[in-house]
Order: sequence, then C-alpha cells, then structure tokens
Amino acid sequence: MDLQQIAFDKNQELIPAIIQDSVTHKVLMLGYMNAEALQKTLNDQIVTFFSRSKNRLWTKGETSGNFLHVVDIKVDCDHDTLLIKARPDGPTCHTGADTCFDEVNELEFFLFKLEKIIQNRKAHPKEGSYTTSLFEKGINKIAQKVGEEAVELVIEAKDDNADLFLCEAADLLYHYLILLAAKGFQLQDVVEVLKKRH
Repeated sequence: MDLQQIAFDKNQELIPAIIQDSVTHKVLMLGYMNAEALQKTLNDQIVTFFSRSKNRLWTKGETSGNFLHVVDIKVDCDHDTLLIKARPDGPTCHTGADTCFDEVNELEFFLFKLEKIIQNRKAHPKEGSYTTSLFEKGINKIAQKVGEEAVELVIEAKDDNADLFLCEAADLLYHYLILLAAKGFQLQDVVEVLKKRH
C-alpha cells in the first residue's frame, strides 16, 4: 500500500478506518488513523489507531487482549477512508459487546454457527459430549468416522428414501466439520480454496 496516495491532509492528518469482521462482514467499530498508526498496523498486522482522547497511538486490545488481526485493507475512491477487514480475538467494544454497534457478530449461516460449537468443544471439552469424545479419540478415529459416513451416504443415494439420504448427508457434514477442526482448519479455509478455483 502506498501511503503517499492516502489523503491524510483532508482532516487534520486523520482518516476514518472502518473495521469489518473478515468472515461475518459485520462492522465492528470505527476509529481514526494517522500515517504512523497505519504504518504500525501494516507492520504488525494488528489494528492500531490514533486516539483523539489520549492523543497517542492506541493498539486495539492493548489492555483487553481483544486484538484485531488484519486480513485485508482497502482504500475508498477518494483515498480518505479505510476499510480494514480483520479477525477479532474477542468482543470489540469496551462494553463487552461483539461490536460497537451492539450487534451480535456471527454469521446467519448455520454451518458457521455449528462450526463454532464444535471448536468450543475442542477448546473446552465437555463430559458426555459426543463431539468431545471424538476429539479425545484422536484424528484416526475422526477420519474413520468421516469415511464411514461417506459410505453410508453413497449407499442411501442409491435408494429412494429422502429422509435417510438427508440424515446421512447431515452426519457426513457434521463429522467433516469435526475433521476440519481436528486438523486446525475452518470451513472458511475450504471456501477460500473453492473461490480460487472458481
């Protein structure tokens, strides 16, 4: 990014920076940057603003630990506003809300919600949870379950029972999400591969 092209001179050397979740596309907050804040953001790949109240650089999360990890930065057509797509470590607002606009930062798409539940079970095992039990059995057992569910789906595909076919399809998708989590990946990583192929 060429900092020389950004019009910091329009408003007392500050430009607004809109922060958007790179996955959910929810707007998390609005802050202001001067050239130094933007350069630090680019260098560290963590969002840093210029705080007008503190009159200094301020890295979002420096006290809370809820950093905003940069995924992409875009400049608007007038070169005086930034759109920063980021991955938040936790709630963005100082009130504890997901966003400074008091919105819940999650996708409407249920698969992403299910994926969060699965990742939570991995990070925080729960006694009696089937998902937890799979993680505890390890990658070989998880991969085996994906294989078994795939075979069962193929068998049901040859018949005319729609309910059984859809149940097996759901089982395969669920175990596939567990396998992704076990390998340290997310559904979005697969989506990005598909986008590149498209």
